Amino acid sequence: MQPAITNSAGPPARLRRELGLGSAAAAVAGEAIAVGIFLTPAGMAKLLGSPFWLLFVWLLMGAISMSGALCFGELAARYPEAGGLYVYLREAFGERVAFLYGWMSMLVMDPGVSAALAVGMATYASYIFGWSSTVAKLFAIASIAAICALNMINTRAGAGFLRYITWLKFAILALLVVWALVFRLGSWSHFVPFVAQRSGSTPLLPALGGALVAAFYSFGGWWDVSKIAGEVKDPARTLPRALVLGVLGVVAAYVLVSGVFLYLVPLGSVTNDQTFVAQAGAILFGRTGANLLAGAVVVCVIGSLAALIMLSPRVYYAMARDGVFLHSVAELHPVFGTPVRAIGIQGIMASLLVALGAFDQIIAYFIFVAVLFIGLTVSTVFVFRRREQGEAPTVRTPGYPFTPLAFLGMVGLLLSLFLLRSPRQSLLGCAVVLLGIPVYAIIQRRREALLGTPEAILDHALDER
Repeated sequence: MQPAITNSAGPPARLRRELGLGSAAAAVAGEAIAVGIFLTPAGMAKLLGSPFWLLFVWLLMGAISMSGALCFGELAARYPEAGGLYVYLREAFGERVAFLYGWMSMLVMDPGVSAALAVGMATYASYIFGWSSTVAKLFAIASIAAICALNMINTRAGAGFLRYITWLKFAILALLVVWALVFRLGSWSHFVPFVAQRSGSTPLLPALGGALVAAFYSFGGWWDVSKIAGEVKDPARTLPRALVLGVLGVVAAYVLVSGVFLYLVPLGSVTNDQTFVAQAGAILFGRTGANLLAGAVVVCVIGSLAALIMLSPRVYYAMARDGVFLHSVAELHPVFGTPVRAIGIQGIMASLLVALGAFDQIIAYFIFVAVLFIGLTVSTVFVFRRREQGEAPTVRTPGYPFTPLAFLGMVGLLLSLFLLRSPRQSLLGCAVVLLGIPVYAIIQRRREALLGTPEAILDHALDER
């Protein structure tokens, strides 16, 4: 384990390793479980028209996510430093490929998803309190600012908030399940027929394709915990366990919540996502059900937003340490020991997107390339195994090579589905990311002018790490 290095005469030189298993596991589950846990089951149920196939998709995506999590466990054990995917891509394929991932994350995906979560949370809060659209936007921006400030002041405080909100999230979801079953508010007849599709459902193969895409969105984000590897105690042991525990928690939550919603509302009554949730809320809690479920959504989304804001800035921090981004972003606060500038970048950009209201379409253009980078990251397991010399890492991917191949097979299927459904968006997203190549070339020339030879640049980057 690398100890925290501090200097009383200046800012901390390294991020402090102060996060444990609970915080890391909360980051996995906290980011994945958001508003989708209430809305996605309805769309999938309507598409599939069968309780069995709905369960099958959740379990299949859970198994695939677990295979990816096991691969990320090995990667985190090999390179236990801040940056996660950026670091693995850098070590396997070089700095240019890693830069393109960081370029996409910083400019598009991280602020875009943060903005989407904040606005989604504010929309449900507005439903409860009757706010105008302007007040909702201000609430979304204030939420981003508050969570950023908490993470700037103290990483442990930010992780503690995430931990408690994740436990509250699981407690609320458990209450929904127990409440429905104890008071027998639904009917088991809603699960009959269990396997056969209802009349009017989408044919099975197209339905499975659409449901798999929706399920992938719902599980998305578990990989981001690797970005705080530089702040986790004993990361080679802690992060693989956190990934497994977090993914298992997400699978259990989606299966149980989907099951109880079907127990409450028959498949034939499912018309759209919002109606499904409103019907379930009314059955659970009567006339106040919609407000109570809206409150539950707010709690789930704020947990996901807290996780994203804690995890994502570590990529910009790692880029700055490598010299491919503003060097000042790699400086830690002299008192707090946190990457305040990296956190501030995400907060400011997300707030701007909230104010402009231009994030949904932006995210849609970059989903394809984001999934491509995730698949590329898992493929680094093969690269590192092939290069392996001397002592092997303490954590190995169980079932290698079938475990990473299973995940990559699902990634290939998802990429094909994205291309078929939105070819223009997918290709334009790739084109924008590739614009990072000339940007990287400019940065590289400036570094060479400043530091000299490529060997000197490499030595400088290693010293910075």
